Amino acid sequence: MLTLNNQDLAAMSAKAAAAPRLRAHHNFHAELSDPIQRLAIAMEPDTYVRPHRHPHTWELLTVLSGSLELIELDEAGAVLSRHRLGQGGARVFEMPAGTWHSVISLEPGSVVFEVKRGPYLPLTEADLAPWSPEEGDADAAKLLAFLRRAAVGERFVR
Repeated sequence: MLTLNNQDLAAMSAKAAAAPRLRAHHNFHAELSDPIQRLAIAMEPDTYVRPHRHPHTWELLTVLSGSLELIELDEAGAVLSRHRLGQGGARVFEMPAGTWHSVISLEPGSVVFEVKRGPYLPLTEADLAPWSPEEGDADAAKLLAFLRRAAVGERFVR
């Protein structure tokens, strides 16, 4: 039996806060080849999740602690919708396969549980938004700031 309790969430968040990417994962699936991928992801506010899509699977997010915002984008980098998850918003959110998106953490200690169809497939170049900077690029902070404030219809320009 697998469980996550409040102590586990706090430990994950502490690990994320100390990690270079400001994230920590806890897999529930045993193998990357499992037909359903299930994992908890602790995300601190300055983590950068490069806009991407999963063409082969839907993605289900459930907030376990804190709050996040899912930003849906079009292929050119325009914001299509914003969805607050957690405190003051939805607790569960599912998006269809092929949805361009990013997630921002709105507060320390935020943890989301993600479920999607397996097997695990690393993102390809075609599934990373071509207009978005790579992780570690100087413009990544610029995109993160944009994602925090952008209204529906605004488009990111490097």
